[in-house]
Amino acid sequence: MRIIEKMKQYFKKKNLSTMNNRKKVGIILFTTSIGLFFLFVTRLSYIVIVGNVAGTSLEAKTEALYQGSEVIKAKRGTIYDRNGVAIAEDATSYSMYVVLNDSYVTGDGKILYAEKKNFEKIAEVVSSELDGKVKKKTVIETLQNASDLELKQTNIPNAKNITLQQKQSIEKKLEKQKLAGVYFDEHQSRIYPNGTFASHFIGYADVQTDKETEKEELRGKLGLELIYDDILKGKDGKATFQKDNYQNPLPGTAAEVKPAEQGKDVYTTLDSRLQSYLEQLMDDAWKDTKAQDLTAVLMEAKTGEIVAMSQRPSFNPETKEEFSDEDFIWENLFVQDKYEPGSTMKVFTTAAGIEYGVFDPNETYSTEPYKLYDATINDWDLGANHSVLTMRQALSWSSNIGMVRLEQKMPDRWQRYLKEFGFGRSTYSGLVDEKKGDLPEDNIVSQAMSSFGQAIDVTQFQMLQGFTAISNDGQMLKPQIVKKIVNPTNKEEIVTQPEVVGHPISANTAQTVREYMRATVEDSEYGTAYGAYELPGYHISAKTGTAEIAKDGNYLKGQSDYLYSIVTMFPSEDPKYVLYLTLKRPETNDTSAMKQIANPLMKRAMDLYDVDLVEGSNEVSTERVTVQDYRNLETDTAAEDAQKRGLSAIVIGNGDKIEKQSIKNGKKVMSQEKLLLLTNGENRYMPDVSGWSKADLIKLGELLDVKVTFEGEGYCVDQSVAAFEPLADQELTFTLQEN
Repeated sequence: MRIIEKMKQYFKKKNLSTMNNRKKVGIILFTTSIGLFFLFVTRLSYIVIVGNVAGTSLEAKTEALYQGSEVIKAKRGTIYDRNGVAIAEDATSYSMYVVLNDSYVTGDGKILYAEKKNFEKIAEVVSSELDGKVKKKTVIETLQNASDLELKQTNIPNAKNITLQQKQSIEKKLEKQKLAGVYFDEHQSRIYPNGTFASHFIGYADVQTDKETEKEELRGKLGLELIYDDILKGKDGKATFQKDNYQNPLPGTAAEVKPAEQGKDVYTTLDSRLQSYLEQLMDDAWKDTKAQDLTAVLMEAKTGEIVAMSQRPSFNPETKEEFSDEDFIWENLFVQDKYEPGSTMKVFTTAAGIEYGVFDPNETYSTEPYKLYDATINDWDLGANHSVLTMRQALSWSSNIGMVRLEQKMPDRWQRYLKEFGFGRSTYSGLVDEKKGDLPEDNIVSQAMSSFGQAIDVTQFQMLQGFTAISNDGQMLKPQIVKKIVNPTNKEEIVTQPEVVGHPISANTAQTVREYMRATVEDSEYGTAYGAYELPGYHISAKTGTAEIAKDGNYLKGQSDYLYSIVTMFPSEDPKYVLYLTLKRPETNDTSAMKQIANPLMKRAMDLYDVDLVEGSNEVSTERVTVQDYRNLETDTAAEDAQKRGLSAIVIGNGDKIEKQSIKNGKKVMSQEKLLLLTNGENRYMPDVSGWSKADLIKLGELLDVKVTFEGEGYCVDQSVAAFEPLADQELTFTLQEN
């Protein structure tokens, strides 16, 4: 009882009752409602005044609801030959779809979908305009099935790769019959009208879907299409327009248009007349030899410009059928394949011996096997008739022993000559993944073997670059692949000029070597290719090569396990062209296929020869180049990008990254300006600065942080530290002379 009494007294004291509780709850609810109302009014006022919810603009959302946009595709730049003949150009194709959604109408009720009653008429128009590719019955069945399934739209089978003319014709007929609902998706594509045409060099572009935007884009996948993708592709524009509740453009409203920036056009150095002819010759030789691979390249001797280049196997960038072959070669063999060149290297050995003063053309020697430490050097023919040769005959007879004897008179200097001729370093052609090759190992036998083209790995572009020193009277030129880059909007151009990259020998030495090379095809007894290579009305300088092929550290021993080659310079007295061919592991050791390419191509080249073409164009660049920041970039990447932008990149050092550059990033300079790139690491060698201006030599001193002094005025004719000698912190002195 005491507990019950205490509870009654407690409730009485607190005045707790059912009625009081209801009143209190009512007061709380009323107060809460008033608070929420004022909070709602305050928030609503804020939204109305500020127009922003959780960081999202209501105005922007409203605009998005009633504003549409579409991308204006930029035209990808065209790749041309040197004369303006299109090699790769943009094309557009279309695919068809039909809208069946009956809510797809304009604000004023105009029907924009395909009505069932019109299915047969639509099918009649489509099938008649697509040349039988799409049957009328198929179109009707497709539309009826999609309608039965209540699909909002459907694609028409096989209604793809429609041309612009076909699209316009279909639209015109549908409009005339007042038939709605048929629409087209636009697809970018790339056409290659010449088919197989320097395919590994030009490459190809293909449509791929961007992972972030999920939009289709035409992107370069190989060759120039890949290398110059950022220059060719341009920049898309945008058109913004008003739309109604059904998301259709409002008639009579003006669209805001941001124009597309069209891609720039790239003019290559190729001559389509010579390139097309070379492709035909290569096809025939390829069928006859069934070789592992076959290459041919024709270069202007005075400019370094590649006018024709082809390899087999190759591919047609239109069909790409060859890609399905598991043995297909993806590499550009001219820069991505390292190989031992064989006897064509003897051209450089002879030139080095003459220049160094140790070559006596009348000196005789025995062709008996030559013992060099643990190796025995043999000549290719041990017949009694050729047991004694002169040094002059050593070149045309392709004597290994003669070359080794010559190398032994200048062993250290020969290794430096290899560097001066450009071996062991990239030519920085701008082509993807260019190899640097490998100089001979640091042992007497390997270095001696390099004199006849074994135990040294080279690329074809390195060989071509070295050959220009012979063909161009001592001036070594960089192989060029791009003639100019043109902005189609403002017609500004970046024009590539010939680039001298060294002076390993004198003009007299070069002329003497070319004279000796004539005996290869003109000497009936000592010419290894006597009568095989001919150019009616002209003398040619030539050198053949037969190289053993190394694999896994050993030379292959099969009957056809050789790399055969030939280099010709013509006309001999004043070469206009250099032609270089290689034939690797043919089914038989018959090399006649090479002359079947060389002879007609040389004749065609001289028939088409034009003095203005060889002397070079008078075009000058009208566009200034903005120098990028190449510091900390990989050396090859930096040099290739500078080359692509129209600068002349000079790499100093063997490091893998760029440490300093001679021109500050952001500065605008004329195209072909020298940009000196200093790499990291300790192995730095003096570049060949023959012909450099005083301003460029001052930049070199600043880059190396050394004192530079001059004797005379003009351009460099002598340097205190010889080319490719190690650089220390020594003072540099240059002798200048006016041209």
